[in-house]
Amino acid sequence: MFICPSIIHSMKLEEELKQTKPFKSEFQKLVINIAVTNSWFNGLLTEYLKPFDITPPQHNVLKILKGKHPESYCNQDISQRMIDKSSNATRIVDKLIEKKLVVRAENKLDLRSVSIKITDKGIKLIEKIDLKLSSVQIISNSYNEAKAKLMNEWLDELRS
Repeated sequence: MFICPSIIHSMKLEEELKQTKPFKSEFQKLVINIAVTNSWFNGLLTEYLKPFDITPPQHNVLKILKGKHPESYCNQDISQRMIDKSSNATRIVDKLIEKKLVVRAENKLDLRSVSIKITDKGIKLIEKIDLKLSSVQIISNSYNEAKAKLMNEWLDELRS
């Protein structure tokens, strides 16, 4: 099992940021803590995906397209489903086309629209990543299914 070395630490946010003054409120701390945790997790994912020669946004697009396979999506549909809404789906798709992981085709129903479809090579890559990622311990052993469920509920509630 692969455990990323940067994951093995139990540093409080204040220590992580080398903060000398207390936060103004727990709400301020929560917002910063979520942002820092997001950055930390994206760093882990970026490092994990390096050997596969794809970025987290490219991985996200491939997962979106694999979920629709054998059908396709247009760029707008992909953008709406992406985790990072600020990502440029067109640019990401162009990179994936260069790598022969997706193909672009005219939409026969709407000639102004272009359809994006994952290739067999893209499917094989995602399956390889998923197989390896399932054995990666990203969340510590102290997190069980019940804690993960509760955290998911809190995060869903926060965004609503």
